[in-house]
Amino acid sequence: MPGGPLAVLRREPGGDVRRDMVLLVPGYTGSKEDFRLLLGPLAMAGHPVVALDQRGQFQSPGPEYLAAYTTEALGADLLAVIDVLADQPVHVVAHSFGGLVARAALLARPGAFRSLTLMGSGPAGLTGPRVEILSLLRPLLLQGSMPAVVAAMDAMNAQDARYLALDASLQGFLRDRMLAASPHALLGMADALTTEPDRVAELRASGVPLLVLHGAADDAWTPALQQQMAERLGAAYAVIPDAQHSPAVENPAVTAKALLTFYGAEDC
Repeated sequence: MPGGPLAVLRREPGGDVRRDMVLLVPGYTGSKEDFRLLLGPLAMAGHPVVALDQRGQFQSPGPEYLAAYTTEALGADLLAVIDVLADQPVHVVAHSFGGLVARAALLARPGAFRSLTLMGSGPAGLTGPRVEILSLLRPLLLQGSMPAVVAAMDAMNAQDARYLALDASLQGFLRDRMLAASPHALLGMADALTTEPDRVAELRASGVPLLVLHGAADDAWTPALQQQMAERLGAAYAVIPDAQHSPAVENPAVTAKALLTFYGAEDC
């Protein structure tokens, strides 16, 4: 890959039916494991499925300079993955910041995409309370001290009832994943995440089938903003109940059903 090797989770269909590949792209601070509960349902429906780390995330080391983490640079990785894995267009599902990356890849080469699902993503850069958290972490990231970043996150998570309700093993995984992340990636992605322009009109003009999907209580880009984006895109639209910003984790069964319903419509 242009930015170095990328770790993936892969699941092949178990039956005789084989449909288009689904490629799953995580968001800021995420990784391929965010989609682990979608792999089985999508593969059982006949889709080969690949979930990846982006460069600098978890098990995928990346370059140590900020310009390596623009949406265009990360989008080039995504297109290279498609070239390696498939000889035809693929369905891409991209979460949060991953949606901005996948959008950049699609606009560079629409023919690589069978469809694009924007999951908990937005029309432009992120605003609101989550940006304030990025500002608080920035000095620690500039020092390159991931243990200090994790300690700061631990302090914030100690006040978060949702985090405290998680199983201890999952809390441990989330801490280990953050420790493994590249501070250069987190800085560069944060800059891209907060400065991305509105490219909705360009995306609609691509002609690629689109789905906007989000949790009913999303606390990043607001549900109202994402619904408005879907209308501007002329996209299919799905709201996942009992989910916030990570519907693939918080309500995977309904999320998988929404994706398969969308893919079924695209096959007609």
